[in-house]
Amino acid sequence: MTRRPHGQRPTIEDVARRSGVSRSTVSRVINGEPKVRAEVVEQVRQVIAELGYVPNQAARQLVTRRTNAVAVVADQPDNRLFLDPYFDCLLRGIRRELALHGAQAVLLFLDEPDDHARVADYLGGGHVDAAVLFSLHPGGRLHEMIDRLDIPAVFGGRPLLRDGDTVRAHAYVDGDNRGGARQAARHLVSLGRRRIATVTGPHDQEHSAAERLAGYRDVLPDAPPELAERADYTRQGGADAMAALLDRCPDLDAVFVASDLMAQGALEVLHARGRRIPEDVAVVGFDDLAEIAEATDPPLTTVHQDVGQMGRLMARLLFGRPSDLPSVVVPTRLVLRASA
Repeated sequence: MTRRPHGQRPTIEDVARRSGVSRSTVSRVINGEPKVRAEVVEQVRQVIAELGYVPNQAARQLVTRRTNAVAVVADQPDNRLFLDPYFDCLLRGIRRELALHGAQAVLLFLDEPDDHARVADYLGGGHVDAAVLFSLHPGGRLHEMIDRLDIPAVFGGRPLLRDGDTVRAHAYVDGDNRGGARQAARHLVSLGRRRIATVTGPHDQEHSAAERLAGYRDVLPDAPPELAERADYTRQGGADAMAALLDRCPDLDAVFVASDLMAQGALEVLHARGRRIPEDVAVVGFDDLAEIAEATDPPLTTVHQDVGQMGRLMARLLFGRPSDLPSVVVPTRLVLRASA
């Protein structure tokens, strides 16, 4: 065997020479291409292990046009993203699934006005193989961007597009927001509550918020408008909305809050106003994030959706064939705790 100078890394030619095959055959084995006999694949892999050969990643990218990186694009300011346990759980699911496929997540934020152009340049520059995009605002700007760039993409949440927008359908993963909201409202009705309010998300900005409000109205079509208050999916937003509802409708006896984080803020205001929970006001949230729902006083009855699994599904769909990219709606269920 020809010895290499000390410290010099083995090359693909060394692997080919030791294996008794061509350089192109070694390359096909490294890149996982078909039509290489199983015994040849095993032989080349054994030599790679013996020599400690590490493929030149830059050269592989030129040949295979693969970076093993996936952009995770969040249409949110970074300060909100890292303060909300929903996003933390979603990102963990995405990262774990990507790791199983040997891919790295590259997190990109859309916060400032020029961020769309910056992100579009990055996605179109060959730095990533695909994209996962979530927490989208209406108008289809990100969908149009993905259409132009023509890279594989999966969206978190069903898109909420403005009238007249025409974009190609993309795969998405979403929870059964409307069905979950119906479960919450029906449960409050079954408890004999008669003045059931709702703290809704920004339903002109996010599909999930619009669907959760629609589910509430499916069960309570005659609920007066003053029993609904809009917030922004934050703890402070939930607190402010609950205070406004109590000022306007002091006789309310239940409230469906469209996220656990907002419900946490709502519970704090109810306590401060001297309302007993659930005796005076029953409270139901949405998401079933353990770090919130099990820690509130009292523990929160809420609609469960498997947020981590949703993140994993978003990433998993990228690794199927393009024709196999379905849209997935994850079921929800009501989890009963002391707040209702």
